[in-house]
Amino acid sequence: MHAYRTHTCGQLRKADVGATVRLSGWVNRRRDHGGLIFIDLRDHYGITQCVIEPDAAAFAKVDAARSEWVLTLTGKVVARLEGTANADLPTGEVELRIEDCVVQGQAQELPLPVFGDHDYPEETRLTYRFLDLRRERLHKNIMLRANIVTSLRRRMIAQGFTEFQTPILTASSPEGARDFLVPSRRYPGQFYALPQAPQQFKQLIMVAGFDRYFQIAPCFRDEDGRADRSPGEFYQLDLEMSFVTQDDVFAAVAPVLAGVFEEFGEGKKVTAPGAFPRIPYAEAMLKYGSDKPDLRNPIEIVDVSAIFDREDVAFKAFKNKTVRAIPAPGAGPQPRSFFDKLNEWARGEGAAGLGYIQFEEESGNIVAKGPIAKFLSPDAIDALTAKAGVKAGDALFFSADAKTDRAAAIAGAARTRLGRELGLIADDEYKFCWIVDFPMYEWNEDDKKIDFSHNPFSMPQFDREKFLVLDPNDNDTILGMKAYQYDIVCNGYELSSGAIRNHDPDVMLKAFEIAGYARAETEEKFKGMINAFRHGAPPHGGTAPGIDRIVMLLAGEENLREVTMFPMTQSAQDLLMNAPSPANAKQLKELHLRVVYPEK
Repeated sequence: MHAYRTHTCGQLRKADVGATVRLSGWVNRRRDHGGLIFIDLRDHYGITQCVIEPDAAAFAKVDAARSEWVLTLTGKVVARLEGTANADLPTGEVELRIEDCVVQGQAQELPLPVFGDHDYPEETRLTYRFLDLRRERLHKNIMLRANIVTSLRRRMIAQGFTEFQTPILTASSPEGARDFLVPSRRYPGQFYALPQAPQQFKQLIMVAGFDRYFQIAPCFRDEDGRADRSPGEFYQLDLEMSFVTQDDVFAAVAPVLAGVFEEFGEGKKVTAPGAFPRIPYAEAMLKYGSDKPDLRNPIEIVDVSAIFDREDVAFKAFKNKTVRAIPAPGAGPQPRSFFDKLNEWARGEGAAGLGYIQFEEESGNIVAKGPIAKFLSPDAIDALTAKAGVKAGDALFFSADAKTDRAAAIAGAARTRLGRELGLIADDEYKFCWIVDFPMYEWNEDDKKIDFSHNPFSMPQFDREKFLVLDPNDNDTILGMKAYQYDIVCNGYELSSGAIRNHDPDVMLKAFEIAGYARAETEEKFKGMINAFRHGAPPHGGTAPGIDRIVMLLAGEENLREVTMFPMTQSAQDLLMNAPSPANAKQLKELHLRVVYPEK
């Protein structure tokens, strides 16, 4: 018999009754029933109930065992007594009658009980992550992640992609976040950077003649964490394709993502691969107040600025502003407290408030009520109901601001909040869409200059010859320019950003010049890529869906910490391995570094 186990703790069934077996695992739970000791033994595969009577030879050893001790138990498999079977366990029809017990490892008093699903502070969970990972929910999530990655690899290979690995130590690149820098011992004062993404390398792979590339790529960005973004590092399904249009990329990626969500979505409805809606960025910002809309929410925002600028509207607070109306189906009969609460929420978001109108039916006519209604003529009310598509029993909320993007953002957040509070969001669906036609450039108000809006390596949707002679001061033309850039969005989460790449060195130099980079600076910073493009570059494009967010959605979690094996805290600390930590004097000397601490 094997020294540790003949079966796993999730393997035994009624057909094994009568067999002598050996199991090894952790004590998930210990119960004392009038002398009988029950041990629920847990390993990676499941749980088996084990039992021993007081007169058994191994009773003292089993009696001494406590939660999370590691035991090897040997004995006969018996059927559970009638009425005691556990239908929730695959092994629930049998139990092990313990004949021998070997203690493989004792556990001290637990700072984090493994049995049960109680919530504990982040600091405790991450300091004792090895215990946290033993808990059923987290263990299940991590296994789900592993299976999703396996499925993604299988589907990508089936689509004709080949997996290649790109360097981890590379050069700094303006990807939009801070780099993690690695000092060079051999070259004093010089630094490598950890890749924010394999962007340049995957493009170079296309230039090298490899047609369809992918990898499960680690990416590193020195940015603050939040629930849907890990601080420091994350993984993405990175891919690139040669000789493709935007449509070709969509046709390759949509079946992979839809297939994974169908495989692991536990029966939830998934948007068909060929039916992902394509929503232009400008339309998304108008209708949903966000470039990552949750399409499970049926509410669509409308612009009513022109109505509030009419002469028959006396509500001066909205005059000469961008005014967005957010319909709230069925919210009309809600009490005053409902509307006051939303108004206070909007103020907490930095808005002046959230105006509203309630619509009721009186004598067959729709009547508007609320603080704003008295300032509107009947014709203006009719115009609002027609534009917003509201009816009796509905309400209409308003977000207004002198800045269009601010009015849109508050309206988008209000749309999401109303969708949740009114129960409008369908929880049994995964709704995908493509957001397309992103602006190539945007205005940086702080620095008073033109910046790249999305990905600097994207191809502009602009005639090549006209682009090369474009006046860098022609802000109207530049800020109106779109790029072949696109995002994949699912249920309000951006899963991926991608683009058809700018493979023309002259167009690339001009694109960076418009964003304020001198040509010599661009040539130096991206000399490897630009030099490659001068030696025959194919048209190419790709994208990079985030593994962490895919798993988070499929696991039904709201925080990436719940689907990451060893996450850091929101403040980017690894409490388990104590990182970051100071370097010693010898290490600093070898790296030609001296630490200068900030003034307190």
